[in-house]
Amino acid sequence: MSDAGILTPAERRRPATAIGLAVVHGAVLLGLAIAGLGPLLWLVAASLGNTQDVLRDPLGVFTRMTEWQHYVDAFRGVDTARLLLNTVLVAGGSAIVTVVVALSAGYVIAIMRPRWAPALSGAVLATIFLPAVVSLVPLYLTVVDMFGTGLSLQNTFWAVWLPAGANAFAVVLVTGFLRAIPRELIEAAQIDGAGPLRTMWSVVLPLARPILGVVALLAAIGAWKDYLWPSLVLTDPLLRPISVALPALERTNDLATFFAILVVASIVPIVLFVVFQRPLLANAGLSAGIKD
Repeated sequence: MSDAGILTPAERRRPATAIGLAVVHGAVLLGLAIAGLGPLLWLVAASLGNTQDVLRDPLGVFTRMTEWQHYVDAFRGVDTARLLLNTVLVAGGSAIVTVVVALSAGYVIAIMRPRWAPALSGAVLATIFLPAVVSLVPLYLTVVDMFGTGLSLQNTFWAVWLPAGANAFAVVLVTGFLRAIPRELIEAAQIDGAGPLRTMWSVVLPLARPILGVVALLAAIGAWKDYLWPSLVLTDPLLRPISVALPALERTNDLATFFAILVVASIVPIVLFVVFQRPLLANAGLSAGIKD
């Protein structure tokens, strides 16, 4: 029954059926490739073309990719380097804070297991179902005036880093991973005299590196492309990430140059995902085989 389907194994071995399936699979893969990579490839081609040619014949840009000067203009006429540095700081800090909070919460819920751990786990899980816009105004008021103390985090990177750490999805991911760690390892560390912090540092952290890498990658990419929250709390032009500055750059730059800036802004998260997704996601998938 495990082989039951539209076609039986014998039917799939027929030459005509095998060719037909190969054609269908190839067409589906080609369609997915065009849908996924087509817009990005067009953006790269448009950034190497002339603005008038792009407006006159959008699909003809693939035959006129010669204007490399637009990438020079993207850094010479615009403070793109500073915007990218700000974005790196925002994304890197958000990833670090998210990992620290997720690991700490997951360790308490899954490893230390106090009596109130189920209540904390349920509360964290419940926040996943809340729309993000519901907490936007209270979160902004808290950042502007920290609990009525008069201390404001606005126009500091902490205003982006700290809310990024309140990521319930990351906590749930890390908690599920830590629950799969054999309890014998934790008990052995406790018998050897290791306290909670030493157990977390020497036993849990090395085992949790795959899932922490996944969480960090997701947090960094999410912070890199975020627009709404940084635009609210980072109003100083010197602190803006590139996602917030893009609307202003569109109004002050040639269209092809703006396309070049978009390519530069997009290339970093794409490279991060391409480089790290295979080992990180593969290691995270292996965690499903660990039994408690």
